[in-house]
Amino acid sequence: MVLLALSGPAIADGVVLSKMTKDDKARLDNFDATRAKAIAEARTTGSRQDIAVLDKVLAGKPLELRDSNLVGDWRCRAIKLGGMAPQLVVYGWFKCRIFEDGAGLWLDKITGSQRTRGLLYDDGDTRMIYLGKLHYGYEKPGTYGQDPTRNQVAYAFRVGPKRMRLEFPAPQYESLLDIMEFERP
Repeated sequence: MVLLALSGPAIADGVVLSKMTKDDKARLDNFDATRAKAIAEARTTGSRQDIAVLDKVLAGKPLELRDSNLVGDWRCRAIKLGGMAPQLVVYGWFKCRIFEDGAGLWLDKITGSQRTRGLLYDDGDTRMIYLGKLHYGYEKPGTYGQDPTRNQVAYAFRVGPKRMRLEFPAPQYESLLDIMEFERP
């Protein structure tokens, strides 16, 4: 079931699981182990400044999603952890937008060379599942499932009144964990 922006999360009913590929289900099943390994690798080789950014991004416990309005403009940036050299890379800020169109709550990274677009699905009171598709700035956005090599899966958490993050375990390219940090402008 897709999370609606103003009604709070609905009870998860397994619809999202039927949409996910076997590989993406495995990524989420191994989320905790992948995340721990990626953070450990990033902390051992990252610069002092990048580790400080990572600590800030990881701060905050997941908050209830009920009555939170995620719709609107956000600034967003990617942080890549583990599995590559260097083990921690913090990118600059870009523009993202979350909107609701009747089909559900969509996330759209609208600037930068690498972009994503997809739907946020309920996964309990404090977490959502993101199913999206990677596309490049010169391409039209597509949807999850059109090209398995471009599928993206993540857990989304609201961690402050004006902060949220998506965590992509074992993404298709480069790293062990990608984090997309969101802040209200």
